[in-house]
Amino acid sequence: MWSYILRRIMLMIPTLFGIMAVSFAIVQFVPGGPVERMMAQLRHSQTGMGEASAGSSASSYRGAQGLDEAQVELLRRMYGFDQPAWQRFIQMIGHYMRFDFGESYYHHRQVTDLVLEKLPVSISIGLWTFVISYLVSIPLGIRKAVRHGSRFDAWTSTLILVGYSIPGFMLGLLLIVLFGGGSFWNLFPMRGLVSDYWDTLSWWGRVGDYLWHITLPVTASIVGAFAVTTMLTKNSFLEEIAKQYVVTARARGLSQSAVLYRHIFRNAMIPLVTGFPAAFIAAFFSGSLLLETIFSLDGLGLLGYESAINRDYPVVLATLYCYTLLGLVTRLLTDITYILVDPRITFEGY
Repeated sequence: MWSYILRRIMLMIPTLFGIMAVSFAIVQFVPGGPVERMMAQLRHSQTGMGEASAGSSASSYRGAQGLDEAQVELLRRMYGFDQPAWQRFIQMIGHYMRFDFGESYYHHRQVTDLVLEKLPVSISIGLWTFVISYLVSIPLGIRKAVRHGSRFDAWTSTLILVGYSIPGFMLGLLLIVLFGGGSFWNLFPMRGLVSDYWDTLSWWGRVGDYLWHITLPVTASIVGAFAVTTMLTKNSFLEEIAKQYVVTARARGLSQSAVLYRHIFRNAMIPLVTGFPAAFIAAFFSGSLLLETIFSLDGLGLLGYESAINRDYPVVLATLYCYTLLGLVTRLLTDITYILVDPRITFEGY
């Protein structure tokens, strides 16, 4: 197994390098980069100053003539675009290997500090969605498998599929109208993770205030997450129930609960347990742009959107680097989990 892990780690390097190279190359062809954006702002400011002083110094006004070459070259040097693309890419990879992501073009702050500031919002929404969906979906899926074909199975399948078909942002708007002071009840706040007076509250008051604020966003995010896990649990248990060892266990006189939890449970949970690493890591970065916008939450989803719109390349490429690295590590953890959960699986031949 260790040789397999080592080979996977060695494969991560060219994979990560290739993804970043393609992304960096695409960025070079996107119009309206940071240099152009700064030039437009300078032209706009010069135009405003020129209009204000047009009566007294019209002959010396240069705003309508644009920036001279020296100013443009200064801007290119400030953003590092005076160097060839390949040289900038090598420098970027060298910094990223040390987790030095540089400074944001738009926010003028370190990218690491910016991401860490937005991270609590995404963690709050994603982690609660992960925990609640698994706590509800697994018992529900087991119950549906045991009562397969019953009315309970039919109406619960209808409910979770309806929830799965409703987009999270549509459900969020509905929750706002119903419970956020829209047209009916004003029960939940509509902005931020905590109240402005959160620092003055007691410990229990802070916990209650935090839960009060995340109720609607988590509800909008979690409803669609039930379907996949519930149906995967149900189908996995149904497959195990039909196997011969279950028939043998029942023939020995074991009770239904003993057969279900002592024999079926471990084998049926393999597909779910092996998906834990990916689901757990994804929970930290599952911020939805639309949900964050609707509920006024300043998280990673909104940061990524603003960075793409404003051509804030350090933030865009740094977040892509982190997501890609976490994705590769998660895939390796998933394979390792397979071995830990099911000893019959081996990677010796790979």
